[in-house]
Order: sequence, then structure tokens, then C-alpha cells
Amino acid sequence: MAWSRLAEAGASLADLSLRERTDHVSRGMLADLAAAGIPAADYPAAARIFRRALLDQEFTGWTLWPVTETAVTLALGSFEQADFEDCLQLLAELTPRLTGEFAIRRLLAADLDRALAVALTWTTHPDEHVRRLASEGTRPYLPWAVRVPELVRRPEATIPILDALYRDPHEYVRRSVASHLNDLARHSPDAVLAAATAWTARPDANTPWVVRHGLRTLIKKAHPGALALQGFTPASVAVTPPQLDRSTVSSPPADLSFTFEISNTGADPARLAVDYIVHYMKANGSQAEKVFKLSALTLNPGETRTVSKRHSFRQMTTRVHHPGSHALELQINGVRYAHTEFVVVV
Repeated sequence: MAWSRLAEAGASLADLSLRERTDHVSRGMLADLAAAGIPAADYPAAARIFRRALLDQEFTGWTLWPVTETAVTLALGSFEQADFEDCLQLLAELTPRLTGEFAIRRLLAADLDRALAVALTWTTHPDEHVRRLASEGTRPYLPWAVRVPELVRRPEATIPILDALYRDPHEYVRRSVASHLNDLARHSPDAVLAAATAWTARPDANTPWVVRHGLRTLIKKAHPGALALQGFTPASVAVTPPQLDRSTVSSPPADLSFTFEISNTGADPARLAVDYIVHYMKANGSQAEKVFKLSALTLNPGETRTVSKRHSFRQMTTRVHHPGSHALELQINGVRYAHTEFVVVV
């Protein structure tokens, strides 16, 4: 069939974002399918075309994103219930060539239970890309992806998928599981802690990393249960205020180095989660804090350790630095200690 409208769409992408390009190309693809006599409700005909395209090994990369979105649009417009499950299967067939994690979101939003039931079967798929799709595509806060509010309202819904994958033999899959668990920590810390506790009781060699990475947000937020699960129990320590290498940070990009000492004043060895907090000046004159992981260390009774760190100030789309008073504060096992102020000049 001719893909003239698809070609036109591909020639007019320069000023569009990646997501906008995907939608624009998908609209061109849908127009060509309609012109070829394949209406919006005829998902099976389009699915056959996409599956034939998989025979070409060059059918790969970012080309696949608008294809997956087009398939979902047609499946959701179909009058046949079976097309919903077949579209999920098609995404599993396409995902090794790029990923179906973005397109699956609209299927999840349309019928979460049906979509998750299929995704759960993927956890035993022989292809690691498909197993990863089960975890990555169902993340509550998947970057670049449309939100599925019910994933936030029902945090327990995806736990069976994570339970099936946390010991996956491929790091590619395990990283997705840890990121998914960390997503859940934003709105359901109890569910996250329950899952991490269960995994810790049934570990393999990689489980400690998965749990540690999945709990990173709760650790930064000083969640007592998460700290205890990682062995960071209350400790008797003395911490000196951070000594800065300068009192003024001028014209970012720039770096700020600081040093402090931690002493174990207790009678037992202390396992410590050492974080630091930067209190950034906002445009409205108030401050907003962000916690950064520094290190994990163990101190014997009476032992003192000197810790140093260099923090980078860079203007980014996700963080614009504003002039004014800032502060740096230390956090040890969830307990905050005296902070030191400094000034940023932009």
C-alpha cells in the first residue's frame, strides 16, 4: 500500500517534540490506512501489516513508537473485544525492536485489570525485553508517558508483576523493577516496604541491590521502616557542621566542596546512611530542599571518619538556580544535623 500521508508527516517534524512527532506520524499512518480501505475499527487488518513489517530487520528503532500508538488507537476503536488482547500481544512482539512501554499506557487506562492480567503472563516470557515491558510499561510515573491515574489509586495492582521479576536473570529487567518500586514509594510507602521485606526474606545474589535501589526515595525521606530494613537503625553519633570551601557560589556552572566528621559515640558498631540536603532558593524567595545520597558506612565504637563531597551547580531544565541564601544540611540515618549557609550569585 502507499504511505503518502506518512511520508508527508515525516517531512514536517522539525519544530515538534519527540512526543508530538510520534502523534503526528501516527495520524499520517492512520490516514493512509483509511485511504487504503482500512477503517478505524479494522484493527486486525492493520495488525497484519505491522506483523509483516517485523519480517524486515530494518523495521526497528524510533520508527516503532508511532506504529505502537497507531495499533493501540485502532484496537481501542475496535468493536471486537479480542482486539484488545491481540494488541497487547502485538506490543510484546514489537517491543524487542524498541519498546511498547509508552503505547501500553492507553490500554492500561482503558481497562487496567485486563491489561495487567496479560502483562503478568509476560513475566515468564523467554525474551527479557517482553519481561521488562511488564514492569516498565506499568510504572506509575513512567517518564515521557501518559499518566494512568488508577495505577496511583491502586498501588497493589502491579506488585504481583514485581514479585515475579525481582530475581530476573537480566539486569535490564531488575533495574526496571527497582525503578517501579521507587515510583510506588511516592504515594504508597507501606506497599513498597511490604514488598521489599518479602523480597529480602527470599533473596538471590542481586536482591540487595534491587531493594536498595527501590527504597532510595524512602531512605532519603528518612522512612523508619525503610531505614531499618537496610540496617540503618538509630545510632549514637557526633557530627560536625559541614565546612564549605567557599561561602559564595558564583555564576553557575560551579562546584561547592564540603567536609565534615562523623564519630560513633556509642558502644556498638553503627551502620550509617549518610545523605546531605541542599536548601535551594526559589524564584519567589522561599527555599526548597532536595536530598542527595552521599554514602553508606560502618563505624566502630569511638571511630571517627572524615567525609568529603563536591556538589555541582548547573543550570538545567529541571533545576534553575536563583540568587540568594542557600544552605547545606547533613542527614544521618534519617536524623538531621546543623546546617551551614552559603550564597549563590547568578
